[in-house]
Amino acid sequence: MKTVVQRVSQASVTIDGKVKSQTGKGLMLLVSFEDADTVEDLSWLAAKVCKLRIFDDCEGIMNLSIMDIDGEMLIVSQFTLHASTKKGNRPSYIKAAKPEIAVPLYEKFIEIIESEAGKKVKTGTFGADMKVALINDGPVTIVIDTKNKE
Repeated sequence: MKTVVQRVSQASVTIDGKVKSQTGKGLMLLVSFEDADTVEDLSWLAAKVCKLRIFDDCEGIMNLSIMDIDGEMLIVSQFTLHASTKKGNRPSYIKAAKPEIAVPLYEKFIEIIESEAGKKVKTGTFGADMKVALINDGPVTIVIDTKNKE
């Protein structure tokens, strides 16, 4: 599982001209799954994201987590994170899980992260043509791959 974590002052997902989800200060997560991902991967990543200290404390030092600031989260599926560009100029997505595997993983990840955070998160719609807007605060952008835990 790969994710791009972005610290945002606001974020939104629009589908067919209608805003589906929007958040204020918090995190925007773009997530992508592969066939080998397990519930252990999802749990590890959920705990990592919820405890990631990337928000400023009163001294301006990144020392607070999303939970410490009571921030919001928006989670959007994005299979293109698994793009391989090793050959040619057209990316290959062969490592990205097909929808029959990815959808249950996406739904389970949302469930686990909500449990970890103790609150609901906002989401996009799996497989939809989404227009994602955000204001990256900092900017702070971190890429996490569960296959590189150590």
